[in-house]
Amino acid sequence: MIGEILGNRYEIEEKIGEGGMSVVYKARCNKLNRYVAVKVLKKEMSDNEDIVNKFKREATAIAALSDNNIVNILDVGSQDDINYIVMEYVKGKTLKELIKQFGKLNYETAITIAIQIAKALECAHKNNIIHRDVKPQNILVTEEGLIKVTDFGIAKSTSSATLTNTTTIMGSAHYFSPEQAKGTLVDNRTDLYSLGVVLYEMVTGRVPFEADSPVTIALKHIQEEVVPPKQINSKIPESLNKLIIKAMEKDPGMRYQNARDIINDLQKIKEDPNAVIKDVVENEENEHTIIMGSVNAPDNTKSVNKALEDEYYEDDEDDEYYDDDYYDEDDDDDEYDGKKKKKKSYKNLIIGVAVVLGLLLLGVGAFAISGGFSGTKTVKVPDLKGMTLEEAKKAIEDAGLEYVDAGTEKSDEEEGTVIKFDPEAGKEVEKGSEVRVITSAGVTKIKMPNLVEETEADAKATLDKLNLKNYDIKYEFSDDIEKGKVISTNPEKDKEITEDAAITIVVSEGKKTTYQPMPDLIGKDRDEAIRELTKLNLDGSVVGEVEVTDEKLVGKIAWTSHAYGTSVAEGTKIQLKIGKLKEEKVFVDSFIKVGMKASDAKKALEDAGFTKVVINGDSNGVVVKWDPPEAITKSTKVTIFSEKVEEQVPPADPKE
Repeated sequence: MIGEILGNRYEIEEKIGEGGMSVVYKARCNKLNRYVAVKVLKKEMSDNEDIVNKFKREATAIAALSDNNIVNILDVGSQDDINYIVMEYVKGKTLKELIKQFGKLNYETAITIAIQIAKALECAHKNNIIHRDVKPQNILVTEEGLIKVTDFGIAKSTSSATLTNTTTIMGSAHYFSPEQAKGTLVDNRTDLYSLGVVLYEMVTGRVPFEADSPVTIALKHIQEEVVPPKQINSKIPESLNKLIIKAMEKDPGMRYQNARDIINDLQKIKEDPNAVIKDVVENEENEHTIIMGSVNAPDNTKSVNKALEDEYYEDDEDDEYYDDDYYDEDDDDDEYDGKKKKKKSYKNLIIGVAVVLGLLLLGVGAFAISGGFSGTKTVKVPDLKGMTLEEAKKAIEDAGLEYVDAGTEKSDEEEGTVIKFDPEAGKEVEKGSEVRVITSAGVTKIKMPNLVEETEADAKATLDKLNLKNYDIKYEFSDDIEKGKVISTNPEKDKEITEDAAITIVVSEGKKTTYQPMPDLIGKDRDEAIRELTKLNLDGSVVGEVEVTDEKLVGKIAWTSHAYGTSVAEGTKIQLKIGKLKEEKVFVDSFIKVGMKASDAKKALEDAGFTKVVINGDSNGVVVKWDPPEAITKSTKVTIFSEKVEEQVPPADPKE
C-alpha cells in the first residue's frame, strides 16, 4: 500500500495502526496539501459484501458528526478492491498513556478533559449515535491539549435497524455499563456510565473494578458497589465524588440522563469545587446490601457469558485510529495480533466462563441430588416486612423454611424489625430452603459538632466525616466573625441528631460594605477636601501635582482618583493632585538673534521671563547659536553660544 494513491488524492506514506478489520495509514492529501489518516478494510474482509456495506454505512453515519472534540470522517471511497475511510490526522497521545505516565491526573485537569469528552458524546447522541466503547484508549489528547474522541467504528446508530443488535457487547469490560454486561438494551446513558468510569480512572489512577477475567469484571459492574473515588484520592472535592458516583449508578434511571446535564455539573465544579451536586433519588429496593439466594443461580452470569462470547466472535473488532504515539502494547482489550492473539483471548475467556459455569453446574447438581427435579414440595415465602426478629423466625419455621440472620442495616424503621428478606414474599421455594433476613439497626443518634468559627471547608469535612450529608450553606455579613468562617449552625452544638437530619450552616461574608457617593472636590482647598472625605469614611491623600490651564485651579484640588458621583466603598484610599499652571512653549528666536551681543541676548531673555540663561563663550562676543533650538517653556535652561569679534585695524595710508 505504501506509495499508492487512493481517490486520485490520498498518497499513502506509512502504516500507523492495525486492528481486527482494518489497517490505518498516514497519507498526504495532494489536493489540500495536508496529512490525513486512511483506514483501509482488510482484503479478507472486502470479500464479504455485508461487512463492506456496514463499513461504509457506519462511516457515513459518523461523518455526520461535526464537532471539535471528535476525530472527523473526511471522506469514504472505494478503488478496485480497496475500501477506505479518510479521517482527520491527530498527533498526540491517548488519555490512557497520560494516566499511565502520571499515575493520576489532578482533578481540575480531569474535569477539563471530561467536559470535552461529554461534548463529543452530546454531539453523537443528538445525531442518534451511541459510542458504546468510551475508554481512555479511544480518547486522544493533541499536542495543544485538545481532546478528540475516536473509534466510533463500533458505534451503533439508533436510526439504523442493521446497527442495533443489543445483545452484542462491544468495548472493554473495565468500562462496560451494567446493561452492556447483561446484554440488554443500551441507550445514551451507557456512554455516560463509561464516561464516569473514565473520570474515576483519571482522578484515582485505577479502574473501579479489577478481576482476572472479563466475565468477573462484567459481573462486578452489575452487582458490586464501587469504592468512592474520594476514599482513594482524598484531594478531589466531594462535589466531584458525588458526580462520579451518580454517573456510575447501576440503574440507568438513577444516572445522568443526558450529556448536557453532566457538562453543566462539571462546569459548576470547575467554577466552584464546593458546588452542590444533586444526589440521585434513593430507591428502597436498590440498597447497598445484596442478598444472594442459596440455590437459584443468577441469570446475570449467563447473560454476561453470552455478551462476552458475542464480543470475541464479533467481526467488528476494536480497530481504533492511532498514530505511532497511540500504540498501547499492554492493552489486550484493544488490540488483536492476527488469529493467534484472537484465539488466545478467546481461550482465556472460555476458561473464565467454564469456571463460572462449573460453579453453576455444581449448584444445579446439588439441587438435583437433593431431589430438586423429583417433585420436592415447595412452599411460599411469607411476608416478613415489619415483623420483629422473633416473629419473622417463627413465621419462617412455621412455613417449613430455614431462618438465616443476614445482619442489620441502619433504617428509619424501629430497631429489630425486618426491613429486607430474600427470597421475596410469595415466591415458591423448596421446603427447607433458607430465608435470609435483615433487620433494622435503628436510627443512629449523633451529637451535633461545634462548628462555630471553623472555616467553611473544615466544617464541611467534619460533617462528611460524621456522614451528615444533608446540610445547607447560607451566607451572612458579620462584624465579629472573620469572612469564610462559621457564624452559627442549626441545630446548635451538642444537640442529638440523626444522620439524615437537615443542618443549616451560616458562614460569614465579613463586615458588610457600605458605599458612599464620591464628592465633588475639584477647585477646593487641600484641607477642605481631606475633611470631606474623612466625614464619608474615605481615606484621602495628596499624591502630587497636575498641570492646569485654568488659573483658578492653581494650588487647588485639580484631579481625583475616583470620579465625582461614583459609588466608593468606605475605607477606600482616594488620591488627590494639586493644580499647577501649565507653561506655554515659545521659540527663543522670538527674543534674540544671531549676531547680537551675547550679554544683550541674555538680558533680553531674562526680561522675557526665562529663568535659566547661561552664556557659553565671551559675554562681549556675538551670538552664533543657542540650545535648545525648538519651542520650550520659560523654565527650561537656555545656553547661548558666542564668539569674540576681533577688532579690525584699518590699513595704513601709503601716502603717509
